[in-house]
Amino acid sequence: MKKSLMAVALLGAFAGAAHAQTTVQIYGNLDAGVIKRTGQSLNIGKRAANTLGFKGTEDLGNGLKALFQLEIRYEPDTGTLESVTRPLFQGQSRVGLQGDFGMVRLGRGLTPYHETIGAFEPFHALPSPAGFYADLAVAGYTSQPLEPAGNSHNRWGNAVWYNSPIVGGFQLNTSIASKEGTNGAAFIGRGTAAAPQYPANAQASANPFSVSATYNYGPAAFMAGYERNAVESKVWSIAASFNATPELKLMGIYSDQDQGHTRLLNADTKSWVLGANYTMGPGKILAGYGQKDTDGLNKVKQLSLGYEYSLSKRTYLYIDASRKRGLTAIPSAVNHYDVGVNHSF
Repeated sequence: MKKSLMAVALLGAFAGAAHAQTTVQIYGNLDAGVIKRTGQSLNIGKRAANTLGFKGTEDLGNGLKALFQLEIRYEPDTGTLESVTRPLFQGQSRVGLQGDFGMVRLGRGLTPYHETIGAFEPFHALPSPAGFYADLAVAGYTSQPLEPAGNSHNRWGNAVWYNSPIVGGFQLNTSIASKEGTNGAAFIGRGTAAAPQYPANAQASANPFSVSATYNYGPAAFMAGYERNAVESKVWSIAASFNATPELKLMGIYSDQDQGHTRLLNADTKSWVLGANYTMGPGKILAGYGQKDTDGLNKVKQLSLGYEYSLSKRTYLYIDASRKRGLTAIPSAVNHYDVGVNHSF
């Protein structure tokens, strides 16, 4: 009996030690609202991506940590995965090491260019059409056009990431992906439907890579980024933000995309976005205006206004209104309205 009690005590001690050195967190976001867009009926949708994630670290000693992160994306109105064609861990699936040297990760996730540019967009990188992140802020750029249809435009898989330590407010973020095919559809490019430039499940013609640098100096922050994707489209951006007062944050982005490798026409796109956030007690006003100019096409212009009201640190109500005009599709101008609730856990 005494031996059994001693064994239980020892097991409890070891379990406690392991628990103290390893942390695992379950987190997520649930966003649902009512949306109305030009040419569409009123529907239940989302303003932000809905996520369920698992992340953790293990202390390996001598300042070294192992880390992992898995993230599922889902639809709030039906509870289904975000897209039937997307992988289960669409948000990210990465594992790596962190220490005095910085952080190294492998797997799938946001590219460094996309990880940093969202901080300089007035709707804080929301995928909602009311924001600017998915289109104007990045000049309409797609990180992985050879992935299956419906996959995210700002991530890639089969890649390795390196984030340097922050030194004097400066940080370097880099990533390079393999050329391997990902079961994607054919990419016509400069070819034809019968002979596409990149056939179905084609490998990249060059290793996709992404790099961004950020610098924070008091109330000011700066970002510069460059990325080349699997079909050799290239984009570069510069961005800055400034906290003019404790309540007012100003920001701006300029981006340039070159698609000359896959397009004879409309290959160059330039865009810019100016924005501001103003906090009033539990409320915050979001405002922005931007333009996207692709050579040979109409200039796209967007004006967006939003308001968030915090009910707690984890829950807020929101309302947005946006107008985008100059689109090549019909209708050429689209109004977007939404109202809803966002909760994080």
